[in-house]
Amino acid sequence: MISPEDTAAVEAQLGRTPRSIHEVGHRCPCGNPDVVTTEPRLDNGTPFPTTFYLTCPRAASRIGTLEASGLMKEMSARLQEDEELADRYRAAHEAYLAARNAIEAETGHDVPEIAGISAGGLPDRVKCLHVLAGQSLAQGRGVNPLGDEVLDLLGEWWASGPCVQP
Repeated sequence: MISPEDTAAVEAQLGRTPRSIHEVGHRCPCGNPDVVTTEPRLDNGTPFPTTFYLTCPRAASRIGTLEASGLMKEMSARLQEDEELADRYRAAHEAYLAARNAIEAETGHDVPEIAGISAGGLPDRVKCLHVLAGQSLAQGRGVNPLGDEVLDLLGEWWASGPCVQP
């Protein structure tokens, strides 16, 4: 369960009421959640494939700058050229699906509409760096090589203190 304090922090980060949070996926060094794991089916019944949802507005803003730089296109091209990287990225896709399947089993949700679909362009391309960074934070470094690269490029987004005071 997510605490009322964590829910308030996520609401302040997003500027809206968070939807169908399962748990805190990762906690920023400042103490706030920076990734939440979401239910595979939202409370309103909508299938939701984004299991690891980055909530920190500072990290999200820096990632937006990386996306605007053309990094996603460069990473997608590398996947086509580097077989080892592509294999590791496919393994990240499988780890993402396994995490969502575990939440489905725990909550009793059955979401066949998104079976085999992860997020962020996995397993073949890169279309959202936020998702890749969220996976690396929630599942740990070494799971998603491109998510790890995004985290390396972000630097210490938390260094100036908490992004919000719930």
